[in-house]
Amino acid sequence: MMHRRWGWRVAGMIVLGFVAIAAIAAITMLLWNALIPELFGGPVLSYWQTAGLLILSHILLRGWGPWRHRGHWRHDHWGRRMALKMEGMTPEEREKFRAEWRNRCGWDPDEASGSSEPQTQH
Repeated sequence: MMHRRWGWRVAGMIVLGFVAIAAIAAITMLLWNALIPELFGGPVLSYWQTAGLLILSHILLRGWGPWRHRGHWRHDHWGRRMALKMEGMTPEEREKFRAEWRNRCGWDPDEASGSSEPQTQH
């Protein structure tokens, strides 16, 4: 009995996923055809062209498969390395490091984490 409910839930989620994808493609097609041809002289797209364009843009911009989250890992890795580096510094070294970042690019490492007041440029 419990296994049947689980099966129906999985089937329902799969159907809901397909409906959501179809709705996103239809909305994108309507927006594209309402804006792009008139504004930029672009082509009018069919539903299947729009669905293909969405899939292509997903592959090109977000990636596909095991490589998809690689950029997030690098960002997290960089943040952990920076935190370890900052923990190993004396207060004087940390202030020197922050001053160097402010002078180079107007960015304060503490500002990015929200732990200090914003610096104003004069």
